Amino acid sequence: MKKILIVFLIIASLLLSSCDLIFPPDSGSTEQSGESNRPDTDGGNTGDNGSGSDENNADGGDDGSGDTVATPGHVDADEDGKCDDCKTSVLIELDFYVINDLHGKLTDSGNQPGAEELTTYIKMMYESEDNVFLLSSGDMWQGGSESNLTKGLIMTDWMNELDFISMTLGNHEFDWGEEYIENNLELADFPFLAINVYERATNERAEYATPSVMIDQNGVKIGIIGAIGDCYSSISSDKVEDVYFKVGDELTALVKAESKRLRDAGADLIVYSLHDGYGSSGGSIITDNKLSGYYDPELSSGKYVDIVFEGHTHQNYVLRDTHGVYHIQNGGENKGIAHAEIMFNFANDKFSVTESQVISSSLYSRLEPDPLVGELLEKYKDDIAKGNEVLGTNSRKRYSEELEQLVADLYLEAGIEKWGEEYNIFLGGGFLRTRSPYNLDAGEVKYSDLQMIFPFDNEIVLCSISGRNLKSRFINTTNEDYFISVSDYGNSTSSIIDSETYYVIVDSYTSNYASNRLTVVETYDSITFARDLLAEHIKSGGLS
Repeated sequence: MKKILIVFLIIASLLLSSCDLIFPPDSGSTEQSGESNRPDTDGGNTGDNGSGSDENNADGGDDGSGDTVATPGHVDADEDGKCDDCKTSVLIELDFYVINDLHGKLTDSGNQPGAEELTTYIKMMYESEDNVFLLSSGDMWQGGSESNLTKGLIMTDWMNELDFISMTLGNHEFDWGEEYIENNLELADFPFLAINVYERATNERAEYATPSVMIDQNGVKIGIIGAIGDCYSSISSDKVEDVYFKVGDELTALVKAESKRLRDAGADLIVYSLHDGYGSSGGSIITDNKLSGYYDPELSSGKYVDIVFEGHTHQNYVLRDTHGVYHIQNGGENKGIAHAEIMFNFANDKFSVTESQVISSSLYSRLEPDPLVGELLEKYKDDIAKGNEVLGTNSRKRYSEELEQLVADLYLEAGIEKWGEEYNIFLGGGFLRTRSPYNLDAGEVKYSDLQMIFPFDNEIVLCSISGRNLKSRFINTTNEDYFISVSDYGNSTSSIIDSETYYVIVDSYTSNYASNRLTVVETYDSITFARDLLAEHIKSGGLS
C-alpha cells in the first residue's frame, strides 16, 4: 500500500510540474470587483511588446475561454486548443470593444442616440464576458451640449465609470486647446494615447500624450499603442500652434520602436488605436495602396501590430489587409461599437480573430437606459444649465445648407453693426459646416440644439484680404462648404481689383487656414460664436 501511495505522489508531482494545473502561478491580473472586469494596466511607457504571436491565423478553436489563466508548461503541438499532455484548454478569449468619434453625444436628441442605452450594453458585456477591454480611438468630447459646456469633463467622467482602458487623442480633443486636455487628464483614470504629439519648443513628446499602455489580464499581456493621423486641417491652427504631429515615415518609426519595446517587455498581442482611417466603406480587403497615406503597410507586414482600431473618417467597416491584419471602425456618432473577439493560445503564443464586427446601435438602442447618465447630468447640472435654455420656435425643419447660409448672413450683419462705420465690409461667411444632427427640427428650440449643430468655439473676426485672394478663395471657390453673404458695398463682385484690400467677416477657423491669405484686423469678442448669433436670431423671432 505504501509503495502504491509513493507511485501516486510521484505521478501527481510530475503532472503538476509539467502543466501547473492545480495551483497556477500568480498571473499578475487585477482581482475584479463589482460590475467591472477592468484588467490591471501599466500606463505610460511600460514595456515593449513581446507577444510571441508572430502568426495571426492559427486555429484557435472554439473552447476554453472563460476564467482560464495562462500558465506555463503546456504544449499544443497539434494546435487543437488543448494541452497535448493534460487535455486542458489552453485558450483565452479576449473581447475588445472600441468606441470612436462619439462626439460628446451623452443624451438622446431627436434621431441622435445618446449613451444611456450604450451604457447598459457595455455593462452587460462586462457581466457576460470574462476578459473585456474597452478603448476609445478618439473624438470623444466635442459635439454634445453637455460635453461642450463642461469642456469634456462629463464625458471623461462617464468613461471613468465604464472602466475605459485608454483613449487615443483625436483632432477634436484639441478644439479647446491643450489646457483642456490637461484638465481632463487630471480627472481621467486612464491614459491619453498619442505617440506622435510633440511640443514645438522642445521637440519632446507632449506630457499629456502617452505612447502606449500595457495590460496584464489572466496572464496575457496586451500592448496598446495610440496615435493621431495627419489631421491638422481638421483643427483650428491656433489650437495646435505649440505642438506638431509626427506622421508618415516618422510615425511608422515611432510605432515600430514602441512595438519592439512592448514585445521585449513580454506583450503577447499589440493593438493599434489610430485616430485616422480608411476613407470609404465596403470591401473585404485593404490593399497596400489604399493603406498608404495614413497607415504604413510595413506595420502589418512586419507584425508590429496585430489588430487596428481606427476612427476619424466616420466610416463603418471591418477590413483585412493583405497581411491578414484586421482594421475596424464604427461609423461614429454612436452608430455602433467596433468589436473583435480574439482567441489566444498561451501554449504556443498564437492567436486568431474569431469574430470581427461593428455592433450596430440598433442592437442596444432599445435597451433600458442605465441611470449613470442621469447621475452625471445631476452632478454637472450647474455647468450644463445653459443648454436647457429655450430660445424660441422654429416654424419648419431647416436643413444644413439653409442654416450654414443663415450663419453667413448673421456674420455679415454682426460685422457691419460693429465695424461698418470704420470699414467697407465686402462679405461675411467662409467655411461653415454643420455637425450631427445637421438639421434643425420644427418646434421648440433649446440652446443645446444649436450647440450640437454648431459646436465649435470659433471666434468671429474682421479680416483684410487682397482682391485677388477674395475672388479665388471666396467668390469663385469650388469648395461646397464655403458660404458667403455679400453686402451692398460688395454687390458688384465683377469690379474687384486684384491689388486692392477688402474687408470680410469670417470665423477663426477660416482665418487660421493659411491658404485663405487672411489677415485678422479685430476680434468680435471671445464669447460669441456662430451658435450665439443664431440663438439671438431665434430669440427675436427670426425662425418663427
